Amino acid sequence: MSQVFLGMPAPGQGNLFEQEPFPQAAHRELGNTQMRKNLRHATHTIRDKRLRVVGELPDWEQLRDAGSAIKNSSMINLEERLLEFEKNFTARGGVVHWARDAQEANKIVTDLVKETGSTEVVKVKSMATQEIGLNEHLETQGIEAFETDLAELIVQLGHDKPSHILVPAIHKNRTEVRDIFLKEMPVVDPNLTDEPAKLAEAARKHLRKKFLAAKVAISGANFALADTGTLGVVESEGNGRMCLTLPETLITVMGIEKVLPKWEDIEVFMQLLPRSSTGERMNPYTSLWTGVSEDDGPQNVHIVLLDNGRSRVLADKFGRSALNCIRCSACMNVCPVYERTGGHAYGSTYPGPIGAILSPLMTGIEAEDNGSLPYASSLCGACYEACPVKINIPEILVHLRGDDVDANRGKHKIPTQMDLLMKGGSWALGKGKNLGLLEKALPLGRLAAGKSKKIKKLPGIAAGWTQSRDIPAPPNKSFRDWWSDEKESK
Repeated sequence: MSQVFLGMPAPGQGNLFEQEPFPQAAHRELGNTQMRKNLRHATHTIRDKRLRVVGELPDWEQLRDAGSAIKNSSMINLEERLLEFEKNFTARGGVVHWARDAQEANKIVTDLVKETGSTEVVKVKSMATQEIGLNEHLETQGIEAFETDLAELIVQLGHDKPSHILVPAIHKNRTEVRDIFLKEMPVVDPNLTDEPAKLAEAARKHLRKKFLAAKVAISGANFALADTGTLGVVESEGNGRMCLTLPETLITVMGIEKVLPKWEDIEVFMQLLPRSSTGERMNPYTSLWTGVSEDDGPQNVHIVLLDNGRSRVLADKFGRSALNCIRCSACMNVCPVYERTGGHAYGSTYPGPIGAILSPLMTGIEAEDNGSLPYASSLCGACYEACPVKINIPEILVHLRGDDVDANRGKHKIPTQMDLLMKGGSWALGKGKNLGLLEKALPLGRLAAGKSKKIKKLPGIAAGWTQSRDIPAPPNKSFRDWWSDEKESK
């Protein structure tokens, strides 16, 4: 049994970075009216379904508490749970590989595929492989990867990037999907319509040959059970079942945070996950495998346990609960910012509210433009209310904003406008008499508002506030003065 030390908080690599500050990316994506229409329709449909099925459970809040407690317990004892999983998975014929970062994980998977002599692999949807850029790396090594999840296939054929954790092609409507199939599928009916059933049939025919011919499959995992060495994948189409049973070699790439202490724990998550993700009472396909079964399924079974910045998140006492995420996407489906900007504006594999905290936690707030991600929120709290494992995303966002301010403070020899504003605010709110002194200037504010009684433009950094809103003219007197006058009159 290998010895593993998880106390090396190295930053994450791969597809975890913004290529430009979020405000710039969001401004560009806001101009895509078709994408916004597609997103609004899809997220509202999923959101409404979720509310109905969640409302059927009288103990929903207790299930959320249980899910949060299980994940917290697993994170507290993560090293112990991982070593227990390794022991049990290995005892049943599986092989465990440990990857510190994306580079190591890509090399391990590539070497395993090359050992089989295969130049093609089929894949069942995996956020971890998208995170490390596995498909692109395999391509450089002469190995072609075929996505088998319908939404992932659409994204791959469209030479696009995923924009949603659960439904990667959520930004595409069915007419756009048909056009992609007609252009990119090698063999497809030229009269293909945009009926969902016809599109699914075209994808099924396209993939059937790949499934039957593939010698190697690469999968993700929704969870790993430490006490039995079992891996699990839940999905809606059956493509996962094909990948996990037909090929001779099965390679799973999984983030280390997915491990759960014991078999009984999946009872909780099999109620939380389907309802929170697709709005279903249960998922159509659940695949579980424990090592190798003689003459049944893949006989060459591997798992790559991926850190890639997760130890760094674990070391952050305020942000570590982000690792509790079960990738349900409920936070994204209720987020007003995500609904309008889409997933591409976040840059990372992980978009939406969870991406706004997970990516900068994994890479470091100072990495490239990831410091802008914690500001991609109105702090309305809808994500926290929807999260099935009660990750307090708004609280972590505020924490990361503080880290960003601290990281940038030392870069400027001269105080910035924000520094001066915060210093002034601290002085004003530090003592009652200071605030009272400032309140004496209220008449100046009314003078600036003019006849319209609205302040429409502020100078400097405050101009951003008045770009989209007006400020009402201040009152004739402050509350403090009004209260004083009222007391004197009595």
